[in-house]
Amino acid sequence: MTLRKENISFIKTSGLLPQEEMLEVGTHKKSLYIGIPKESSSQEKRVVLTPDSVGFLVNNGNRVVIETGAGNASNFSDREYSEAGGEIQIDTQEVFNADIIIKVAPPSISEIKMMHEGQTLISTLKMSRQSKEYIQLLIKKKITALAFNFIKNDEGIYPVIRTMGEIAGTTSILIAAEYLSSTNNGKGVMMGGIAGVPPIEVIILGAGTVGEFAARAAHHLGATVKVFDNYIYKLRRLQVDLGTKIYTSTIQPKVLGDALKSADVVIGSLRAPKGLTPCVVTEHMVENMKEGSVIVDVSIDQGGCFETSELTSHDKPIITKFGVKHYCVPNIASRVSRTASYALSNIFAPILIDMCEMGGLRQMVRNDMGFRNGIYLYKGILTNRDLGEMLDLPYKDTDLLMAAF
Repeated sequence: MTLRKENISFIKTSGLLPQEEMLEVGTHKKSLYIGIPKESSSQEKRVVLTPDSVGFLVNNGNRVVIETGAGNASNFSDREYSEAGGEIQIDTQEVFNADIIIKVAPPSISEIKMMHEGQTLISTLKMSRQSKEYIQLLIKKKITALAFNFIKNDEGIYPVIRTMGEIAGTTSILIAAEYLSSTNNGKGVMMGGIAGVPPIEVIILGAGTVGEFAARAAHHLGATVKVFDNYIYKLRRLQVDLGTKIYTSTIQPKVLGDALKSADVVIGSLRAPKGLTPCVVTEHMVENMKEGSVIVDVSIDQGGCFETSELTSHDKPIITKFGVKHYCVPNIASRVSRTASYALSNIFAPILIDMCEMGGLRQMVRNDMGFRNGIYLYKGILTNRDLGEMLDLPYKDTDLLMAAF
């Protein structure tokens, strides 16, 4: 039996066929109240929002309160923030009264105590390194906490990790160049080379973002570059991105050990998805390196990939073992804090504007899967399974929470 067109039309209009649910989608713009406290860690010199971005947010109807001196380490003055429309506040507690607290380093216990119930915290967090008591304090205050380094963009990329990796990779080569120079009691050699003089050798461990930009910087300066990584696709992608063939190898102890003997600079940029970075360079390998060579262990925040690495600071960045200089400062991006602050601001100003346009945090979490990916706590409820199991704390799936709230 064949249905005529008019019969089909009748069936559709009468609702006899399943129809796609049509929901009215409306957004109501909501002004945000944002607080930017001064970083309490002496090693953190970045600020999340620049004066230009603060002006952009204020001009879109939001209120931004900045603690006095918050931008000083990045050479942004209180006057610049004030002229952009930000409110400069001397009292730290007043800054922490804002609905949204955004800062780089995780808040200290004393800073969390200044927060009020139901606030939103956007920071690096580093929850896996925090104590159970630290997290329980955030839970008690029903804080919504986002680790901004785990927020994804529309392409599925972690923009903060990517951008800070670019900065760390390029800067690691500049750091190595400093400590090779005679000014810093180095060997007195130039990063790269000139006609008639053999170029220096740079070994890079890891072909991720940091490794890519370290290789790019060293190669363009004229150095001989060798990259080691156990992921063949990363090594292949690196050569494609650089547009040239460079020496690449998987990490084989004998091959790596032989290469290290002639290296002038070694950049450690291996990353581990969880836990500590694999230690691939033994003490014996370092002992066989040339005297005066330089190691920059960018992986030190995950334990480091050199057996001889020890945590150092921006104030005292160098330790020397077996005649080899080790630069093992975590958070290399703070060394170029103004550039890094602009990079962070370029990421977070649009995110905050989107939150404002969508009608606040709840709608942002519902509608933006990439933003949701950064959530560790939602209104005091732990949403990260790994952290919950590690600390024996109850947790719930974020998607289920969205249905409940």
